[in-house]
Order: sequence, then structure tokens, then C-alpha cells
Amino acid sequence: MAEPFLIGENMTGGYGGADILHDCTIAVDPGQIAVIVGPNGAGKSTAMKAVFGMLRLRGGSVRLDGEDITALSPQDRVAKGMGFVPQTHNIFTSMTVEENLEMGAFLRHDDIGNTIAQVYDLFPILKTKRNQPAGELSGGQRQQVAVGRALMTQPRVLMLDEPTAGVSPIVMDELFDRIIEIARTGISILMVEQNARQALEIADRGYVLVQGANRFTDTGAALMADDEVRRTFLGGQ
Repeated sequence: MAEPFLIGENMTGGYGGADILHDCTIAVDPGQIAVIVGPNGAGKSTAMKAVFGMLRLRGGSVRLDGEDITALSPQDRVAKGMGFVPQTHNIFTSMTVEENLEMGAFLRHDDIGNTIAQVYDLFPILKTKRNQPAGELSGGQRQQVAVGRALMTQPRVLMLDEPTAGVSPIVMDELFDRIIEIARTGISILMVEQNARQALEIADRGYVLVQGANRFTDTGAALMADDEVRRTFLGGQ
């Protein structure tokens, strides 16, 4: 069986002396949406940060398209094709929408006009507000700016940490629709999400973490249909 496009395999590590991740494996293929869910404190965001290089691993490895990138810095991983949108502090509030997008292209030396146009096609509201300070936007619009800025690097993998945190259900549905659109272009999506049920509905692959370890791994549909997953992690419905 071919290796996944991006895989954090058997990752063990944490901050300081304490391990948060225990032999945790997360993977995603091209154009797939992989979702990491689990209770609070399960290590979901830590697993994402480990894959992006923000956490030093004591064990395990991270490989992108067959290349071992375990030792690379986050910036070097961006240069390899990884985009990361943190949950908070993910935009420059005093800069305009368009300036935020331009900042996202900091590693590029080519014409970024086409990519900006693609972001505006994906998020039309940003085009109408392109000259407005990003700090004046609603929470959902700020998230669109953050995702758009990550897309400016032309990533092969887009990693989203709690993209729908603090937004209304309508805005959440809209963001998920855009995430599906991004995946259809061939970009891999790796996402940590508190709204487990809605996230698994759009996931090709789901990972349920408990205390930093894999508890369940399957397709999104299979996890939604699993009685134990539903009872324990989806409110029993």
C-alpha cells in the first residue's frame, strides 16, 4: 500500500519533560480531508503542531511526499508546501485584507496576482472588503482572511486548527463548504475541530484522540456510524 502524502507516524513528545502525544499517528492523502477530534485535552492541537514542526518529537517521524521532514523548522515546511492556520492570532488586524494576503506570499518570488484572484473567488466577501483593516471584520470573515493568507503560499497541505471556533452555525457550514472546495483542487486538508459531528460529516478520514493517543481511526462515515464513537464523543445521538 502506498504511503500517505503527509504522515506524522508514531509521534511521541510534548512540552518540557512531559509527553502529551503517545505513539500518535496522523495522515492525509492528496485532496483528502482528514479531521482530528476528541475531548478537551486529548492532544488534538498538539498533534497538529507536531506535524507542522512546532513541537520537538522524542519519538516518531513526519514525512511529506516520501521525504523525512522531522528535523525541518516550520518555515522550511512552508517552503515544502505546508500551510498552517492557528486558532488565534492568525491575522494582522491593523493591515488591510489584501495586505494580509500579500504577507502570506512572503516566500514567493513570482507574480501573486492570480493567487489573490483565486482567494477572492473562494471568499467573495474578502474582495469587497479588501481595503478594510482585517481587525474590523467579523469572526467568520477573519477566519476567511487567515485561510486565504495560508493559501497564498500555494500549499500542497493546508492545516487548520479549530477553524470554526467561536463562529455561528451558519458561518461554520459556509467555512466547511469552502474547505471542501479547497480539497477538490487537490490540496490535502488536515483539520482539528471541536464540532466533531459536523467535521466528520465532511471528512474522508477521521482520527479520534484520547490522552494523546489514537483511540479510533476510520473514514468519517464509519466513525459517525460507530456506536461507541457516537455515545462517547458525539453526544450519543
